[in-house]
Amino acid sequence: MDKVRIESVEAVLVDLPTIRAHQLAMTVMQNQTLVIVRLRCSDGVEGLGEATTIGGLAYGEESPEGIKLAIDTYLAPALIGQDAANVRAALARLDKVARGNRFAKSALETAMLDAQGKRLNVPLATLLGGAVRAQLPVLWTLASGDTARDIEEAESLLHARRHNTFKLKIGRREIAADVAHVSRIKQALGDRARVTVDVNQAWSEADAAGAIAQLEAAGVDLIEQPIPRTNLPGLARLAARFVVPIMADEAVCTPEDALDIARLGAADVLALKIAKSGGLLEMGRTAAVGDAAGMALYGGTMLEGSIGSMASAHGFAALPRLGWGTELFGPLLLKDDIVVVPPRYRDFALELPDGPGLGLALDEDKLAFYRRKV
Repeated sequence: MDKVRIESVEAVLVDLPTIRAHQLAMTVMQNQTLVIVRLRCSDGVEGLGEATTIGGLAYGEESPEGIKLAIDTYLAPALIGQDAANVRAALARLDKVARGNRFAKSALETAMLDAQGKRLNVPLATLLGGAVRAQLPVLWTLASGDTARDIEEAESLLHARRHNTFKLKIGRREIAADVAHVSRIKQALGDRARVTVDVNQAWSEADAAGAIAQLEAAGVDLIEQPIPRTNLPGLARLAARFVVPIMADEAVCTPEDALDIARLGAADVLALKIAKSGGLLEMGRTAAVGDAAGMALYGGTMLEGSIGSMASAHGFAALPRLGWGTELFGPLLLKDDIVVVPPRYRDFALELPDGPGLGLALDEDKLAFYRRKV
């Protein structure tokens, strides 16, 4: 029997408006740009993938425009004619063509796995060993920067049973202002909801020590990446000093990173993201290292749209343990969608679809409307 081959790969830039400004330590987002991958095979099956960054280049080393350029110029040509069913061999070929470029490779891997799932008529999670959970707990980020507005938003989402864990993005303002902001929100929500904070590397170790002490006293449930990712010894000192869990995010991309963090005791929790790992398969390797070292796992996001979020959901659903749930709320931050049936959120969780592959279909009219014209 002839092998099914990859015939074409298309990368499309899509600009979608957000429901509100989204404030982070390094930028303020007013919209989100997605790189949508369409991978077509010789048997007529099409696989979908997505790569997304936060604030263009503000978060990391890849931008949507750079991702599309890398795919169009280097990665897509290397995939044409390859065995569509042998995902690992295709990924090994991509590693020879281009170093790094994890976001771009993640989008291509997702598209290949989506196509294979459709080909075999099984959900993508089945290709990863099977889903051990059909619903994934999902938090919401309160990022307006206004305390009263954030409390009102949290109360509304609690009442609607959409989220009962809330993350606060801090680090742009003076520490005293951030601590006061977070403390007031935690006091208002009390035991009805978890409250976590994400500093996105904005503090020095000395500033972090004082701030975390105050946040811990206020009842905050978790502190995410308080200091620069390169300062693992400092992260280890903070993790040893406080009872509140410290989570590594930017500090962990690869299995080797997870091993370094485990050796130093630099975190209690690991934030996993398929994009920064280079795809679902590498994310699984990183998760295995963290899990074996006794660190709790958390399913992170790059604020992907529905395609990227559902790819992550399949990967996180297949992990044996996921102690801190996920933050796959990206589609809810967008005013519109480019898939026919958006992901379903209810009872504080995201539901995993049972259709083949990702379980999603593109809305061609919406894609044409939102795709970047130049």
